[in-house]
Amino acid sequence: MKVAIGSDHAAFEEKAALKKYLEKTGYEVIDVGADSAESTDYPDYAKAVAKHLMDESCERGVLLCHTGIGMSMTANRFAGVRAALVHDEYSAKMSRMHNNANVLCFGAASNTVDEMKKMVALWFKTEFAGGERHVRRVSKISSDI
Repeated sequence: MKVAIGSDHAAFEEKAALKKYLEKTGYEVIDVGADSAESTDYPDYAKAVAKHLMDESCERGVLLCHTGIGMSMTANRFAGVRAALVHDEYSAKMSRMHNNANVLCFGAASNTVDEMKKMVALWFKTEFAGGERHVRRVSKISSDI
């Protein structure tokens, strides 16, 4: 599975650790940046990850910034992207099981790298539950309101 990963400067170190973890776990990782701790703009990286999902060059994405809020807000503007900002293993699991999230967002100020690794592992092994009600609800996310 190919995974796009991105962060701004505030989560550059955490992104590097998660990238290494994902590669060690066997995923092919496309790193869209940031490439240093020099100040950057989070929407640039959220857009880059979202575009990898939209063109289907990657199946999943991981985004990090200081809070994760800006990344999730930006990524969710793109068709077909279902980005979930998570803070614990339960929310990570449920974002896949009930919401079929394809982008996982973290706030570097909210979680340690070890906590993020646990959430990433759980998120990747959790399947979408499917079923009429979940499929119906997820399809409404992409429909015109």
